[in-house]
Amino acid sequence: MKHRTNKTPRASSRRHFTMVELLLVLVILATLAAIVVPKFTGRSEQARETAARTEIAGVETALDAFEVDQGFYPSSDQGLKALTEEPDNVKNWRPYLKKTIEKDPWGNPYIYVYPGKHNEHGYDLSSCGADGREGTDDDIMNWSE
Repeated sequence: MKHRTNKTPRASSRRHFTMVELLLVLVILATLAAIVVPKFTGRSEQARETAARTEIAGVETALDAFEVDQGFYPSSDQGLKALTEEPDNVKNWRPYLKKTIEKDPWGNPYIYVYPGKHNEHGYDLSSCGADGREGTDDDIMNWSE
């Protein structure tokens, strides 16, 4: 008994993509990537900036509550940990934050200085931003320059 195959030259040529078709698909995908990727990266950077501003505002509220209860802000040495871990020199301390916020959305430490250099009667709280360097245009801080 002979087995007959249904393959004809015409049927097998329909199963393969030509090199031109593959190149066309690659060009279309590259064009879409060139359009879409920058939009997503811009949004993620904007989201990180918003997150840093929100975290700074939340820490400011906690620092102000600490100051109301204690009569002073935590020292630079005590840092933001004084909001989650009781320092030695306080009375009637309570947790002011659920967890210590040490790093900004870019993975860099927040900078807390008391007494502040920019806020003479308060504290300075800032993030170095995306570039991780202090004193550049992308810094996010609790004072205006």
